[in-house]
Amino acid sequence: MSGNPAADPPTGAAYDRPRSSSFPIIRVNPVHFGTTRAGIPAHLYRLENPNGFRAEITDFGGTLVRLLAPDRNGRLADVVLGFDSVERYETDSPYFGGIIGRFGNRIAHGKFTLDGSVISLACNNTPGGIPCHLHGGVVGFDKVMWRAELQAPAEGPALRLQYRSRDGEEGYPGNLDVTVTYTVTADNALRIDYQATTDRPTPVNLTNHSYFNLRGENGGDILGHLLTVNASTYTPVDAGLIPTGDLASVAGTPFDFMAPHPVGERIHAADQQLRQAAGYDHNFVLDRNTDGLEWAATVFEPDTGRRLDVLTTEPGIQFYSGNFLDGTLAGKNDRIYPHRGGLCLETQHFPDAPNQPQFASVILRKGRELRSSTVHRFSVV
Repeated sequence: MSGNPAADPPTGAAYDRPRSSSFPIIRVNPVHFGTTRAGIPAHLYRLENPNGFRAEITDFGGTLVRLLAPDRNGRLADVVLGFDSVERYETDSPYFGGIIGRFGNRIAHGKFTLDGSVISLACNNTPGGIPCHLHGGVVGFDKVMWRAELQAPAEGPALRLQYRSRDGEEGYPGNLDVTVTYTVTADNALRIDYQATTDRPTPVNLTNHSYFNLRGENGGDILGHLLTVNASTYTPVDAGLIPTGDLASVAGTPFDFMAPHPVGERIHAADQQLRQAAGYDHNFVLDRNTDGLEWAATVFEPDTGRRLDVLTTEPGIQFYSGNFLDGTLAGKNDRIYPHRGGLCLETQHFPDAPNQPQFASVILRKGRELRSSTVHRFSVV
């Protein structure tokens, strides 16, 4: 675990790594998970280790629907928010469990300049009344069908998902071929590996948007969860929740999670950043030492003893405290999710990076391959 502040903006080295080989395919019948409005059947795939730790993923949006993890007494509970069928994910979901891209997070006014040309994207979000492009647009990667193959690598059962994002989709240039592989490991971890190639320069920022509640997805709010983030700086935002371009120290602020703090301890502090976002919805700059997998954050829930450690190759992590879960949305088994009923830890490059040259580049070019990995490892205390 690194405790040193990042002296410079993180590099974009993850975009230049060599390709890896494919895993052997196993043939298992998935479960029907409903039908999209276009009449396309969706399926649910189960990955499980001998401990009973289990992930269930649908080919609609590459969405993590269920994640069953044990508490300190060995009792399993589903620790991610979501729905019971694809229909709700298509119409009602605040990105529950989905793959978000091409660009996860926000791009100011849906515009940026690439190699001298102005690119205009779909604007689908208006925080503070200011339009922006969010999580890939109106129909992002969480709202499309992915081609799915169950596999059996040495690390554990895996699901490989593939999607081609066509040139012009949501305004993005170039055909982008994306592969996302979910793997359940023997040590109760869910690993997510991202790969992408393109035939034209295009921004890419891929992540997963799961909402976690370590008490169980129907376990109330997450304000008592203890959070630690390996970040001595973060990127402050303006009224439109777009980074200002500065890297601000967390020291002496409600954003200091270098040591564990309950999520709700300072969420109502008299802080302009918290007021603008109605809570936490900010990118933390991870204190990294290498380009490999490193510890980024830990969430601990004292009553159940569940602990989640997040490791990633990415330079940042977006901590979102479920501010816009307003207590009206019904999730699995038609149970209402309360305000702040889940939290997100989205590993990523920085929001609005296409417009901010001081941030690590997110431009993927022909002949290069994006590769990125994140691990969600569960244990008990």
